[in-house]
Amino acid sequence: MKKGIGKSHSKIILIGEHSVVYGYPAIAIPLKKIEIECVVEEAKTSFFYNKTDTLSVAVFTALRHLKKENAKIKYKVTSQIPPKRGMGSSAAVSIAAIRAVFDYFEENLDDELLEKLVHTAEIVAHKTPSGLDAKTCLSDKAIKFIKNKGFSYIDLNLDAYLVIADTGIYGNTGEAIQNVKNLGNKADISLKKLGELTDEITKILTKNIESKEEKVDKIGKIMTKANTELGNLNITIEKTDLFVKTAIENGASGAKISGGGLGGCVIALAKNLEIVEKIKDELLKCGAENIWVEKI
Repeated sequence: MKKGIGKSHSKIILIGEHSVVYGYPAIAIPLKKIEIECVVEEAKTSFFYNKTDTLSVAVFTALRHLKKENAKIKYKVTSQIPPKRGMGSSAAVSIAAIRAVFDYFEENLDDELLEKLVHTAEIVAHKTPSGLDAKTCLSDKAIKFIKNKGFSYIDLNLDAYLVIADTGIYGNTGEAIQNVKNLGNKADISLKKLGELTDEITKILTKNIESKEEKVDKIGKIMTKANTELGNLNITIEKTDLFVKTAIENGASGAKISGGGLGGCVIALAKNLEIVEKIKDELLKCGAENIWVEKI
């Protein structure tokens, strides 16, 4: 049977969530081991378009570009990326689906066209996507992003590990954004500080002055400071605070929430695998639903 296959990977924000909305920089990291696969096959009936479903929107976007809107196809997705955790689930689904449709029809798909089609699908799903999720889910390298200014790639090469712990609670980006808005001018100090902290991490990553161990220590401390500022913006919760505290008590160089907030994931930076195992064990005891480890 004819088959089209498309894949993509996850992403996580290292630093700069929320402040990025206000024009400050953010850094996102691709999570290459956390994948999603979409398979497109022949069907007996025409494709049914559901504009409230991200996957359906992505498939339709690809079909429309190929002028095959009435194609008789069905699709199936296998995903390791949990939804609503700030891990790029929506963008990754769109990438995998569009790749699968093009593969099914044996059409060429370069990265520029793919990014354009993903952005079109994401606008339907998210109204005003920054493009950061899609860019990072397409990338092998970390990305620095500034709204209305663009992207640049960063080589991490820290020989360290990022521990990503899922609280099991859906993040609520909409409510979190509203919490920041409700603070009015009071939010400005924390947003500016988050921008400064992101710039500090960028300098550490792009200058080869310190040893890798010193870099990890400094970046970890900055991550923890960023978490304090995110707390000041009213987007942390009791469980994420517990995860951050637990990770640091068990050897993490630093830890913070990642993504929209009010749930979602906590990330912790660890120098070696021994520390990783300690952090994992304790976070599982604290109720982590899932834990991933990415070498960075």
